[in-house]
Amino acid sequence: MNKLTQSIGNLKGFIGEVKAELLKCTWPTRKELFGQSVVVVVSVVILGAFVGLCDLVNLGLLKFVIR
Repeated sequence: MNKLTQSIGNLKGFIGEVKAELLKCTWPTRKELFGQSVVVVVSVVILGAFVGLCDLVNLGLLKFVIR
């Protein structure tokens, strides 16, 4: 029983420390978060288009070599 009580106390201490550290964090504003999200989405779309284009080019070269 003593070990269980000690584990619960350690868990409460850990959660308290996590809460204290999260209060120290600087969180982005809504405008900053939106801007960063737009950058990520646009980057993913551009990278996806590039990978798709490379795939089409490689497929064409492979068909040319196989013939």
